[in-house]
Amino acid sequence: MKAFRFLVLVTAATLLTGCVERRYVITSDPPGAIVFRNGQQLGATPVDDHFVYYGKYNYTLVKDGYETLQVEQNIPAPWFEYFPIDFFSENLLPWQIEDVRRFHFKMEPRRVVNTNDLLKDAQNLRNRGLSISPPTPTPPATTLPAPTPVPTDQAPPESPPPS
Repeated sequence: MKAFRFLVLVTAATLLTGCVERRYVITSDPPGAIVFRNGQQLGATPVDDHFVYYGKYNYTLVKDGYETLQVEQNIPAPWFEYFPIDFFSENLLPWQIEDVRRFHFKMEPRRVVNTNDLLKDAQNLRNRGLSISPPTPTPPATTLPAPTPVPTDQAPPESPPPS
């Protein structure tokens, strides 16, 4: 009977072993920006999601009236995810580990471009381009006539016999 209880306890402990739950929470200033992770829409800030691997993720934040913000965010692995410790933290611990990363991004207001200044700058660039003279073409190099090939099937001329 004790062996049966022990077997049930070991089986329950094995089934109840924890794992690592990986999550991140993204907030922005101003709130309400739409967040894309690697091109997939997550929702409006504040937003949270699960992630599978540690490493680099590309986030894009979009909000009307603000410059679109693109961020390459590195998520480094914590100490309990290094080999060989990761085997124990992922498989043998009887509780769950939560790894929550928090990222806050500040968005800049969209700059309003003055149309007159833009047209003035365009005209200045156009005038600069017209003032640049094209390079003078260089005359082609003169070519020398190719040497006449020596036939290989003929014997070399014989030298005159010594006298």
